[in-house]
Amino acid sequence: MNGQTKAKFGFGLMRLPKVDDKIDLPQVCEMVDRFLAAGFTYFDTAFVYDGSEQAAKAALVDRHPRTSYTLATKLHVGKAASADEARRELQISLERTGAGYFDYYLLHALMDTNIEKYAEYGLWDFVKEQKARGAIRHYGFSFHDKPETLDKLLTEHPDVDFVQLQINYADWENPEVQSRACYEVARRHGKPVVIMEPVKGGALADPPAEVKALFDAAAPGVSYASWALRFAASLDGVLAVLSGMSNVAQMEDNLATMGNFAPLNDEEQKVIQQAQHLLGNSAAIACTACHYCTAGCPGNIPIPEIFAAANKQLANGQRAEAAAAYAAAVAGAGKASDCIHCRQCEQICPQHLPITRLLGRCADMFEA
Repeated sequence: MNGQTKAKFGFGLMRLPKVDDKIDLPQVCEMVDRFLAAGFTYFDTAFVYDGSEQAAKAALVDRHPRTSYTLATKLHVGKAASADEARRELQISLERTGAGYFDYYLLHALMDTNIEKYAEYGLWDFVKEQKARGAIRHYGFSFHDKPETLDKLLTEHPDVDFVQLQINYADWENPEVQSRACYEVARRHGKPVVIMEPVKGGALADPPAEVKALFDAAAPGVSYASWALRFAASLDGVLAVLSGMSNVAQMEDNLATMGNFAPLNDEEQKVIQQAQHLLGNSAAIACTACHYCTAGCPGNIPIPEIFAAANKQLANGQRAEAAAAYAAAVAGAGKASDCIHCRQCEQICPQHLPITRLLGRCADMFEA
């Protein structure tokens, strides 16, 4: 591991602040301005992030010179019923953002369950064609599967410019995510890495109590999120570390960490290793609240919110708080027990969680 520069930090536009279920555009504008003023330039959105590309236009593209930032977005085959429909996603993204071109364009969330569809629709050739005509400057893909699959994809597509991987200290040796192994495959192929989920959907900003105590003893007053960001940013070959900041306070904390970045030293690495051990023994559900699972759920079950409620009890022993959070989560929506075991959620879950089994566990916890 080595030192990094400010250019290694990226603003993930997936979890933008909301007011009454609508993106809080004034706050997004303030966050964008602070991010750029701090010397950072990388913004990441996607076709499937509800309202995100439009917010990027209003807060970034319409308010700042095109040469002052780099913008990434993604094409998701799961939203397309045909090859033509999949290819139209790029034009729609260009219209939504008004960016003129994308600095980075990704085939989105590749895994064993969808890679054949990307090939069937000819999307690898499509992104190369779009790069040749200037609609995109660099192309890559985001990935949520086994290192063997990643190695196969990079072998078959050696001209990929970069790869986006889920990397954080909690998942470094997680057998379901295999962050370390995937990172090593990408580096062996000589590909720069964009890191997503460095704070694991916010979970590492509020880790279990025993992990908090460990970090507090090592560095009193330092935010838990900063440990996660520094772990990711200390890796070699990193193009950007994306943080899905949801308010100005998170932005300020992240800027304080990355604006004065220092790689983890040997003693801090040992603290991270202890945290990894503690998390390996944690009962918490490893959900990152990406909400991919809820699209098309026949029971309208708020799966991430249910798991977040369960984690209050599983990780922190907060039974009353967990019950209250569960009641709030399912008000006007499906309950955990409404799951019909269709498993469509499990086919798309980037964490490969056994969602139906976990929902049954939650039903036992909160509905018995």
